[in-house]
Amino acid sequence: MLSGFDGLRFTHWQAEIRDDGIVVLALDRRDAPVNAMSQDVLLELGDIVERLAIDPPRGVVLRSAKAAGFIAGADLKEFQEFDRRGTVNDAIRRGQSTYQKLAELPCPTVAAIHGHCLGGGTELALACRYRVASNDPSTRIGLPETQLGIFPGWGGSARLPRLVGAPAAMDMMLTGRTLSASAARGIGLVDKVAAPAVLVDAAVALAQSGATRPFKQRATAWATNTWLARKLLAPQMAKQVARKARKDHYPAPYALITTWERSGGSGIQARLDAERRAVVKLAGSATARNLIRIFFLTERLKGLGGKDPGIRHVHVVGAGVMGGDIAAWAAYKGFDVTLQDREQRFIDPAMARAQALFEKRVKDPARRPDVAARLKADLAGDGVAQADLVIEAIIENPQAKRELYQSLEPRMKADALLTTNTSSIPLVELREHIAQPARFAGLHYFNPVAQMPLVEIIHHDGMAADTEQRLAAFCKALGKFPVPVAGTPGFLVNRVLFPYMLEAATAYAEGIPGPVIDRAAVSFGMPMGPIELLDTVGLDVAAGVGEELAPFLGLEVPAALATVEPGRRGKKDGQGIYRWENGRAVKPEVAKDYQAPGDLEDRLVLPLLNEAVACLHDGVVADADLLDAGVIFGTGFAPFRGGPIQHIRATGADSLVEKLKILQARHGDRFAPRPGWDLPVLREPVV
Repeated sequence: MLSGFDGLRFTHWQAEIRDDGIVVLALDRRDAPVNAMSQDVLLELGDIVERLAIDPPRGVVLRSAKAAGFIAGADLKEFQEFDRRGTVNDAIRRGQSTYQKLAELPCPTVAAIHGHCLGGGTELALACRYRVASNDPSTRIGLPETQLGIFPGWGGSARLPRLVGAPAAMDMMLTGRTLSASAARGIGLVDKVAAPAVLVDAAVALAQSGATRPFKQRATAWATNTWLARKLLAPQMAKQVARKARKDHYPAPYALITTWERSGGSGIQARLDAERRAVVKLAGSATARNLIRIFFLTERLKGLGGKDPGIRHVHVVGAGVMGGDIAAWAAYKGFDVTLQDREQRFIDPAMARAQALFEKRVKDPARRPDVAARLKADLAGDGVAQADLVIEAIIENPQAKRELYQSLEPRMKADALLTTNTSSIPLVELREHIAQPARFAGLHYFNPVAQMPLVEIIHHDGMAADTEQRLAAFCKALGKFPVPVAGTPGFLVNRVLFPYMLEAATAYAEGIPGPVIDRAAVSFGMPMGPIELLDTVGLDVAAGVGEELAPFLGLEVPAALATVEPGRRGKKDGQGIYRWENGRAVKPEVAKDYQAPGDLEDRLVLPLLNEAVACLHDGVVADADLLDAGVIFGTGFAPFRGGPIQHIRATGADSLVEKLKILQARHGDRFAPRPGWDLPVLREPVV
């Protein structure tokens, strides 16, 4: 039996033939820390499946030999190369064919899942007859391809709706969210959940005895894929997607819905063919190429720091919205945190917000007291002496900050780091009288801390290299992306964002309605309009940044933004440029016959691009990729466009300079092209 395996040695797969006739195939991709479904891995699996088909065993179990997880998905670097060569169609056809041969084996097949099981890994599991998953918290199963501008192309979109029903399947694929083992079991994606130690045994038992899915699951799977169900559900799904993403910006979710609507009732081969055609078309789009590029940018940011920052205790001074939320997030992520301010009445609201965060984020009520205990109010500042990292988050006043440092530093441990959360003050203005400038840096978070993924690490010429590395590792432990930037006014994100917001305020002062300005920005791809953003960050905060940045950038702040009335600071007061109710802006109606100026979008976007080029020219960041990553994750700049520099390359630097000159002649010298538009990096081919 199984003589086809005699004497064979595989590069990536290990085959164990058990005494009970079950073959266990373990994936251990050579020279890689995690399993990804590369073409070599896929081809080798195809050879193995062909041999199994000739002499079928009693069952086949597929597992991972790596502790990290099952399979992290397809190899995206290979995918990029296939796109460059124009061979995506062949690669997808190959994957579909291999998985279909696995699905057609005349013996039970079981996927034994632990850790991450994503994309092509989940599609491999779907090609098996059964699935068993580890109940370890690290187990997460998902199909996140829409976040890369495509959708599952190795049979995932063809099989999942038929397995778990269209609503659950489409929700999983459209959102890209991952499921725990128990959640996957709940929708019928997984047949059994087992402890990690007996995962393979449970898979073998499933191969031997099989499993019958509950009638309700089978009925739902059938009923929601009928012609009538597809015609009724598809428009509803598209409507839900439209609330979050425009079709012209993010076509993948809409293509997924259309493909399922048209072919979801066909046989498996017809469904696979429809899936392949749609994914190949999406893969060649600028959106997919840019989103895949962004994926690699995130991997680069994650790799900036070491594994252990040597930080256990964090002391935060300043319990305002930023300081309090920084402290709460650090405690939520496992750090011991002490929070200090001048009076207890300033600390109490921050502690209340922290409790709200813990109640929302910590799903297990039994764990919340332990998480909450990590955050302690510290009016006297006793935590300074124990802290490995001190974060200052007080008012934007250089003198006040310097005086605070002089009181803090003598009480700090010798190897502790001192950082400031200043949003715009150059570090050279803050480091005077600091005894250990090598351990001083900026650590600039963005509001709201729990949602914004970026932290700028602000450096200066006296900072030690290991300080930046430790802070980058700390950011990674917080689940944030660190971007190292120079300590010049506004750093990167605020410097790039300020001209954009200032132009929006200027347009508003000219009489252009706020909703019209916001619509123009959202139409370009920004997640929120600049007028709504001004209210969200706070008009007082924007005015403070303006006071620091406007002279540096040679810009003028409109009177409406320079003078902020008490109680009208924006969202936090319930009133700013807009009125706010239940956390949402109540925007005034605009006359239907109102015509927005034809150059409004250019007026908003081009100042941002102009300043991004100047930042690159001035060396605020090391390279164009870091600039794009910082602006995307710090401002929400249209991800499908790939970042400011990528957008400039795609649009054409010379044509944008001409537009700036037209705006300069029409509206003033604030639109004059900034230094840097002649940089060669702006004319690199878009890939």
